Amino acid sequence: MTALHPLSDGDLTLHPSQPNGQVVTFDVEHGEPLGKVEVRQTTPGVGLVTWALEGGPGAAQQALRLVAEYAFGELGLERLQVEVDPELHSSARVAVRSGFRREGVLRGAALVEGERRDVAVYGMRVDDPRPDTVTGWTALMDSTLPKKRVIAHVVVRDTGGRVLLCQVSYKKDLELPGGVVEPDEDPATGASREMEEELGTALPLLGVLAIDWLPRWEGWGDAVEILYDGGVHDPSLIDRLQPDGFEIKGISWHPPDKLAGLVSPLNARRLPMLLDAPDQLHNLRDGSPITS
Repeated sequence: MTALHPLSDGDLTLHPSQPNGQVVTFDVEHGEPLGKVEVRQTTPGVGLVTWALEGGPGAAQQALRLVAEYAFGELGLERLQVEVDPELHSSARVAVRSGFRREGVLRGAALVEGERRDVAVYGMRVDDPRPDTVTGWTALMDSTLPKKRVIAHVVVRDTGGRVLLCQVSYKKDLELPGGVVEPDEDPATGASREMEEELGTALPLLGVLAIDWLPRWEGWGDAVEILYDGGVHDPSLIDRLQPDGFEIKGISWHPPDKLAGLVSPLNARRLPMLLDAPDQLHNLRDGSPITS
């Protein structure tokens, strides 16, 4: 193959080959050969980047940054992608520090020695801010940090001390009004939106009754739940609410000493406690007070 002009950054030099079909290979040197980086075009405008390099993560990161700029400039690609085994943490760090954002995991996408393995996907677009800028670096870090669900429920009481519960379409347990907070939505707005969608009315939120951490459960990841105080109302409130008929099949008042067997074990633990002391902020772990 005919060599193209080399790329260099300090003492690191990359020698690209002429494209062989859809593949460009870069020989990496740092005084001596370190290995290769390859860009393989998989679909129009998209290239898969792989590497086999010695010299440590610093040299690999330096090489991948050079290759990315070459691929976007000389090759005219619009997106680059890296695929690594999620257990190869060093490769994942190289990808991120080179400007590739973590985008997800393809479960069982690779077959390695007869075993199905997951594949973590990292991507970079031509218009992404680069990792040496503030916005580029924070976007990279944000792509790798945990994304914990936030749930907002509303505890609505009547003058007899009962709690309003919903019969939902997706499980047997009765549930509080509310639900999962959407991305870029504050929890209080999420609670009000869910009530408006489910019951046709968003009651005023008077404050926070409890903050609860929920462990993994039946396929769900862990979450933080905020339980808002929906106030005390005349029992006739129930006649003014309009269940959507799709997610919420019905609503009813229930006394705190009759909840066992009607609600989840989580709500059976915490709701009587909240209803008994509604003027207190309860700091909970899986429905039980955090005492230390």
